[in-house]
Amino acid sequence: MSAFTEAAVREALGTVIEPDLKKDIIALNLVQNLQVAEGKVSLQVQTSNPALHGRKRMEEAVTFAIERAFGKEVEVDVEAVPIEGGGSTPETRRVLPGVKNIIAVASGKGGVGKSTVASNLAVGLALRGHKVGFVDADIYGPSAPTMFDMVYEKPGVEEVGGKQLLQPLENYGVKVLSIGFFTEGDQAMVWRGPMATKALNQLFNDAQWGDLDYMILDLPPGTGDVHLSIVQQVPLTGAIVVSTPQEVALADARRGVHMFQLPSINVPVLGLVENMAWFTPEELPDNKYYIFGREGVTKLAEHMGVPLLAQIPLVQSIREAGDVGRPAILQPDTPVSRALRDLIANFETQVAERNKDLPPTEQVPVSNR
Repeated sequence: MSAFTEAAVREALGTVIEPDLKKDIIALNLVQNLQVAEGKVSLQVQTSNPALHGRKRMEEAVTFAIERAFGKEVEVDVEAVPIEGGGSTPETRRVLPGVKNIIAVASGKGGVGKSTVASNLAVGLALRGHKVGFVDADIYGPSAPTMFDMVYEKPGVEEVGGKQLLQPLENYGVKVLSIGFFTEGDQAMVWRGPMATKALNQLFNDAQWGDLDYMILDLPPGTGDVHLSIVQQVPLTGAIVVSTPQEVALADARRGVHMFQLPSINVPVLGLVENMAWFTPEELPDNKYYIFGREGVTKLAEHMGVPLLAQIPLVQSIREAGDVGRPAILQPDTPVSRALRDLIANFETQVAERNKDLPPTEQVPVSNR
């Protein structure tokens, strides 16, 4: 029998695996109020399963581990309790565990370049040395297969821990999953809300993402079922809203920002991106034509007290880059690639400040009403 010390008890508890989180309870820092006295151990242990049977199984596992190490004569007083905050940290999340920052890229209106911004954001972060994943949650108009040059590729499936998991595809240093990988290119996505929710749930929970610094979620335009499903499934670190400068797009962008700021959702808005801020023709690279209006998103950001992350010009090379699946941020030194690099730098700053100043975002509870 091992020496009966707190260190030895912790070593024994290190053999107890939290069943949903797949790591031991010591590594996950789930053991609290541990007291070791002559012939007795008392402690609390947090578990991801708040149901009575789940807590009971955890208590039995802890008792078994201690008795195996020190003998059945040791008195074990253990209480299993739900994880504080519902498991909102990367280590204790049941959804996307190991992902440090989960970022939604949204737009109130379609056609403003949201997917272009999202894909370039992901690739730019990978270029900076981060481990990055990308979920194309725009299930009605998935564009990731084109944006990442993966139109004819299909994810594989691998058995991990007795469960069949999708293996995300990878290009430009980014792991990617999209509903577009499982449909034909011209197939219409005619799905009701519950079907869309189930599809997204599989992309999050039935895939082997591993440890990531950032997960970028490309949301559908607007504010609807998919957005509510996302915030109910995933505790978002923050959101970015993309808009063009004209008033009809700005009105929808305001609604997008307000949606994330609702008390019932409460997701930090990291900033706005002004896309198609001006038009610059290739033959006149120093000229700017404000064909959608001038600095509309800049003024909106000031009015709403939200950071402006970048102004991205409208140039032909962005469209060409997206169509051939080579994100524009990979261009060596152009006005577009410089604007996108500014976006990456400002984004990293906002995420760092958000994580320093604010607690982890809680998942929105599911309501049946």
